[in-house]
Amino acid sequence: MIESVPKLTHFDAAGKAAMVDVGAKAETAREATARCRVMMQPSTLALIRQGDAKKGDVLGVARLAGLMAAKRTADLIPLCHPLPITSVSVDLSADGEDYVEIAATVRTTGRTGVEMEALTAASVAALTVYDMVKAVDRGMRIEALRVVAKSGGKSGDFTQE
Repeated sequence: MIESVPKLTHFDAAGKAAMVDVGAKAETAREATARCRVMMQPSTLALIRQGDAKKGDVLGVARLAGLMAAKRTADLIPLCHPLPITSVSVDLSADGEDYVEIAATVRTTGRTGVEMEALTAASVAALTVYDMVKAVDRGMRIEALRVVAKSGGKSGDFTQE
């Protein structure tokens, strides 16, 4: 049996990019969490943990950058709706051997989800980590950016690791 492919929502009948009309959707509580990792040399992670990076508090600045980015998502992603975000949290963990783990959770009560805001927050936090220590580790990699949880809206809940 062939599974049907869902219709893409950001294109009109002529195939041109279009913003989705969410006016008829019900306002519901919505939440999304995105995660990623910044892979690095163990010595770079030690520098971050010790607070010895020349540019300052890497994790603190990256957290702030992620918070600010979530609020600016509609300015960065052309077809995203500006949303009244009610909460953003960006958690950075340097507990591994050679990576910083980032988790960003965004909440709103609205007509569309906050997956893009969570992804934007996590990715900008990762880019900030990279920027702050690139002088000592040019080989860093940002990996596994993904939505790990979503709730609210008619499509229901979604989780993955």
